[in-house]
Amino acid sequence: MHRKIRVLVVDDSVAMRRILSEAIASDAGLEVAGYAANGQIAMAMFDQVSPDIVTLDIEMPVMDGLATLKAMRAARRLQPVIMFSTLTERGAEATIDSLALGASDYVAKPINAGSFDVARERIREALIPKIKALCGGVMRRETERHGLAAAQPLLRRASQFTRIEAVVIASSTGGPNALAGILPAIPAGFPVPVLVVQHMPPAFTRFLAQRLTSLCSLPVGEAVEGEVATPGVIRVAPGDHHLAIARERGTVRLQINQDPAENSCRPSADVLFRSAAQVYPNQVLAVVLTGMGQDGLRGCQVLADQGASIMVQDEATSVVWGMPGFVAKAGLADSVLPLSQIGDAIVRRVTTFRPLVIGSNHVPMVAR
Repeated sequence: MHRKIRVLVVDDSVAMRRILSEAIASDAGLEVAGYAANGQIAMAMFDQVSPDIVTLDIEMPVMDGLATLKAMRAARRLQPVIMFSTLTERGAEATIDSLALGASDYVAKPINAGSFDVARERIREALIPKIKALCGGVMRRETERHGLAAAQPLLRRASQFTRIEAVVIASSTGGPNALAGILPAIPAGFPVPVLVVQHMPPAFTRFLAQRLTSLCSLPVGEAVEGEVATPGVIRVAPGDHHLAIARERGTVRLQINQDPAENSCRPSADVLFRSAAQVYPNQVLAVVLTGMGQDGLRGCQVLADQGASIMVQDEATSVVWGMPGFVAKAGLADSVLPLSQIGDAIVRRVTTFRPLVIGSNHVPMVAR
């Protein structure tokens, strides 16, 4: 039998600690390793309780969540961290900051839950799958030590002789840092639009776009209904809205809608990927980065059937090898790459048959 996943709960609220305790105890594979009312206490407890993962409130006295996260990483405490955030602008900005500092994921605190039981159920539904996904590597390594190694994914052979007209990217858990790792590699003058689905609620995606803008050569912003899909521009699906593209009288425009969630996600990568397949048959480069679940899998199947190019992040550099793993294991990816190589690989693939555009001049690039 596998041992239980040990969770250190750090929160100054007695009520929230109780909610978290009961939510964690409801799963037979988890246990609470300890409680701390602030980050200073938590830092003193690590050696004693040996947690596999930490839940960390952002707003606490003495040492708040961001300060605690910085202290953890400085002390080489590398356990996954799930931040607890409010669905406010302040909470969204602090959450994006925490992800940049090395937090693995976040859970929104229940607002207007109405009762303790409802709040506990909302936390349980959101938190437990994330704990299990983030700690899956620990359990997998224990399995591999018993001689049950994971099978290697099979790569398909996509056409390398088609011009790419759009890059579409999907990410979830660990995605903000993955995006920050690859998008700065895309240079000014990039000749196609870049469209991103990152699973996040409203407000969070705006702060994500602002952070990426500060890192990238290309402008980054939330997608707007009716906007033209412009080469050399990165657009992120706004939280709680699907992003798609459609050709209208010869012009490709962005579409934003609140159609039903797919794969329990809105925005959903499948929605974007299917629309890209309709607008640019076999001229799409799809990139699937770290994330829980299998959003993007069905869209990649449609793209693969057309001969489009599909890259996925490898397991070793993914926070959670869910979304990219499903695509790779289905044999739909033509390349499985570490995060550090994906940005350059995107640029090479797109500029193989078209130049970068600098001002009004076309500067050819040779595939490396």
